[in-house]
Amino acid sequence: MTFPRTSLRCAFTLTLAPILALTVATPAAQADNSRLNKSVFANIYTAQKQNGCTTDPKLDGRLVDAARAHTLDVLNNPDTNGDIGSDGSSPQDRANATGFVGKVSETVAINPAIAISGIEILNQWWWDPPSRATMQNCANTAIGVWSENSLARSVVVAVYGQPA
Repeated sequence: MTFPRTSLRCAFTLTLAPILALTVATPAAQADNSRLNKSVFANIYTAQKQNGCTTDPKLDGRLVDAARAHTLDVLNNPDTNGDIGSDGSSPQDRANATGFVGKVSETVAINPAIAISGIEILNQWWWDPPSRATMQNCANTAIGVWSENSLARSVVVAVYGQPA
């Protein structure tokens, strides 16, 4: 039995059209680290409360932007592994660039794996005296947290601000 060319073309189109539509309409998967970022903020809040701080820290979008910029820089530049950016910028430079007015400090956690947990972050910051002091500083009332992952490493940056 032979089918006319038009029938084959129509059957082919009707069979593949839904598959192609799904392929085009399906967005690429990306990690959503919002829960991790919120838990890091909660741990900073708890560290400040344990230190006797009476003022509640607040998330500050400008510092979130500064944290995001440095997180992406550290993630994409393996030789960058601290507070200084690949362009030589400091935490203060990045916060100033977002419009934040006041003194800032920063903590950076890096895990050479595709993921990082809140426990791993706390282990890096809590047992490091300068990082712990930054987390527990009651003057740091504005906070920004961001995290990103790649196959090679996971990076979390928290920026702590003292608004002017």
